[in-house]
Amino acid sequence: MNYGHPLEFGTFVTPGNASPRDPVALARRSEELGYDLVTFQDHPYLPIFHDTWTLLSWVAGQTDRIRLAPNVINLPLRTPSVLARAAASLDLLSHGRLELGLGAGANGAAARAMGATVLPPRESVEALSQAIDVIREVQDVSVGRPARAGGTHHRVVGAQRGPAPAHAIPIWVGAVKPRMLRLVGEKADGWLPSLPYVGRDGVAAGNKIIDEAAVAAGREPADVRRLLNISGTFQAASGGFLQGPPSQWVDDLLPLILEDGVGTLILMTDSESDLERFASEVMPALRAAAAPLAKTNHKPSSVRSKRRPGIGYDGLPPSLSGSAVEPGDVEYPLVRSNYMRGGSPGLVLRPSTPAEVADALAFAARHRHLPFGVRSGGHGVSGRSTNDGGIVLDLGRLKTFEVLDAGSRLVRVGAGMRWMEVAAALAPHGWALTSGDYGGVGVGGLTTAGGIGWMSRKHGLTLDHVRAATVVLADGSIVRASADEHPDLFWGLRGAGANLGVVTDFDFEVDEVGDVGFGQFVLDAADPAAMLVRYGQAVEAAPRELTAMLLMGPPQPGQPSFAQVMAMVAADDAEKIVADLTPVVSVAPLYDQNVVIAPYQVVISNASTEPHRGQGEPVSRSGFVRHLTPEVAAASARLLASGATYFFQIRAVGGAVSDVPAGATAYAHRDANFQIVAIGNNRQRLDRAWDREMYGLMEGLYLSFETDPRPERLADAFPPATLDRLRTIKTAYDPTNLFRDNFNITPLTSEDRA
Repeated sequence: MNYGHPLEFGTFVTPGNASPRDPVALARRSEELGYDLVTFQDHPYLPIFHDTWTLLSWVAGQTDRIRLAPNVINLPLRTPSVLARAAASLDLLSHGRLELGLGAGANGAAARAMGATVLPPRESVEALSQAIDVIREVQDVSVGRPARAGGTHHRVVGAQRGPAPAHAIPIWVGAVKPRMLRLVGEKADGWLPSLPYVGRDGVAAGNKIIDEAAVAAGREPADVRRLLNISGTFQAASGGFLQGPPSQWVDDLLPLILEDGVGTLILMTDSESDLERFASEVMPALRAAAAPLAKTNHKPSSVRSKRRPGIGYDGLPPSLSGSAVEPGDVEYPLVRSNYMRGGSPGLVLRPSTPAEVADALAFAARHRHLPFGVRSGGHGVSGRSTNDGGIVLDLGRLKTFEVLDAGSRLVRVGAGMRWMEVAAALAPHGWALTSGDYGGVGVGGLTTAGGIGWMSRKHGLTLDHVRAATVVLADGSIVRASADEHPDLFWGLRGAGANLGVVTDFDFEVDEVGDVGFGQFVLDAADPAAMLVRYGQAVEAAPRELTAMLLMGPPQPGQPSFAQVMAMVAADDAEKIVADLTPVVSVAPLYDQNVVIAPYQVVISNASTEPHRGQGEPVSRSGFVRHLTPEVAAASARLLASGATYFFQIRAVGGAVSDVPAGATAYAHRDANFQIVAIGNNRQRLDRAWDREMYGLMEGLYLSFETDPRPERLADAFPPATLDRLRTIKTAYDPTNLFRDNFNITPLTSEDRA
């Protein structure tokens, strides 16, 4: 019998504390030798041993790659609900390297002496079954209700869920008796007996019971990995099973792998020389013999049952299968949504290299019937970086940073980084890059759409600082785009969003930026139209070092109306900061203020590092204006009074942004001094109010803040000449329109060419 699991090897190290660091040294040596797993027995009642959980935690901090597991946890002395959180925490701290072996407990008298309740055999099985339920329930953060599971022996009743582990921690059960074996088949992810106790015949008999129980429970036998603790002696002459030279060990162990389906062999020894000999002379031969039988990234039936229709999950390329996330995976709640939109994609692909991005695009091209979103790891106000039932290409693992030339301040930044991470990387050099107003925004999405940020009037848009980019095209080609290489593609990438390819990294020429002044103010907005006119005039007259943003909400009955103004002065001189800010915040009575001088990194570090958990559907409209004229101000006041928007924002542009010729990039609206955005709860209501009050006054729109799916928005985003050029570039680089789900610029048709 073969279950298709890739063959793995582990070590079983005695957690003795006579020489406290010896077990740690053997664990580190196991990693150096190429073992996949290091395990420790758990006997909390034996003072000659380290506490196993403490030892696992210490070893996690002393190693980088090898996975860790108790072999096996003594359940009567470990409360399952607390164990669930401890396991998730250690998994997070070790970057997904924990596996969890459970046992009903041995040495009942010693356990009882430690205060444990020792149960008879039948109740021990029930207790272990309930413990598995409790652990999984506590770690499952995909469910909105409090955790409830278990029964007489172990239970949670209304407990908070989480934390979510870094990966789906498999639960292995160490057992040999029929009742426990049936439990393994019904619920566990692995069976972990010791060969000296179970014997070769016991492995086959145990498999039979487990397989039958799995099928009866609606699972597949392959859902249960078969692990086996083994021991023996290396010696020149054969003296019995696993008593002989390495070649005999290979012959003795092969039937367990090929006939009994053992997928993990764990060597029980504290001898470093035995670890070395097994790794160098036994493991390679066994791996070679087992390799043809292994399936790629087996998913248990519980995961496969949640797959969405129309996706060839089993056809994922090997480069992506280990990191891809499906609806049934434990990581799914952490990747399904973006900042604003709740999503339910059928598959999230998470490449780590441009070559893997190319593999992902080839897979997406085979699924043209499904939505396809590209996510650079951040905000996603437009919402298109997630979907329902489709494929999402998440670039969040492309977090690279490199200084290419310190003299010219040229840096290379991975598209999956977020801007607060970029600011932190630039700060030690005394550099910064204008980058939106929220540190949680992803590099790729903001840069390809524009990059209106706190220093735009002084230093221009983010995309104005791009000097080159690595791009994966729709056909899988990986190219460099710059003024000298693929210049037409380079032009289009700076403003056309996700239409032309997937950028995996950008070369930016950044600015020397010391401390900056940052102020937050609350102004009276009892007469919003008049206040906005004065505000617009003050911002346009301000020195370029000042970039401001105004935020308002709808008026509330019986409450005064306020406007919040936030502004940055790209200078560290206190007198200049006050002088630049004063005219802007003097346009209306001032109720509150806070001004600081701080590094740009501090200002932009205003985002949580938690995964995005957006809900619902974002509703946002956007537009540019040259001036806040009385007509624009009055229309804005009427829009606010309608109640259709709860978030109304005016960002300052102009200055250095307008210095760049309109045709220099696909971002064409260079003559605007302000960008306006309104966010609401109801699409129809906001569209009606926006179209009635604001639309006719706008000159273009900003892709990053527009969710209106109507086709005419494309013509608003790009002037005719810009759109014509983009369609020509689209035809050259994405003729089949793979990148179609975010403000789709369509390729030219034969009729267009005629």
